[in-house]
Amino acid sequence: MTFEELKPKVLDILHHEEKLRDEKLLQICRLLEENIDYYDWVGFYFRNGDKEELLLGPYVGEPTDHTVIPFGKGICGQVAVSNQNFVVPDVHAQDNYIACSITVKSEIVVPMFVDGKNIGQIDIDSNVLDAFTDLDERFLEFVNEEVAKLF
Repeated sequence: MTFEELKPKVLDILHHEEKLRDEKLLQICRLLEENIDYYDWVGFYFRNGDKEELLLGPYVGEPTDHTVIPFGKGICGQVAVSNQNFVVPDVHAQDNYIACSITVKSEIVVPMFVDGKNIGQIDIDSNVLDAFTDLDERFLEFVNEEVAKLF
């Protein structure tokens, strides 16, 4: 399924009135993981109030020990500080990387903003080297813009 085909499905999930926010986010994770071959772990992290740390939100994929990530640590922690997308073609070449699984080869993290403030991010791991392109970035920015409306 193409990104363009997935966009209306993302909107359908988010506009479902009877579902709680976390249920919607989990459905988004499932939608992406099931329909994009190289998305092997899909999850959200959110800022923990005023603390400079991220808390793991809904996700799909291998269980992770990384339920709390300090700002600046790993790819997610760096995005919390930089407010910029971070695409890692080869995680093993990255110094400040927190390994989630030995099978992960590349990662993309895209921040989410509400009123200009970075409130969290979507994090995707792939078991494929150099898996992510500009198309992934644009699609995930779209996902985050829509998800941000729930906050």
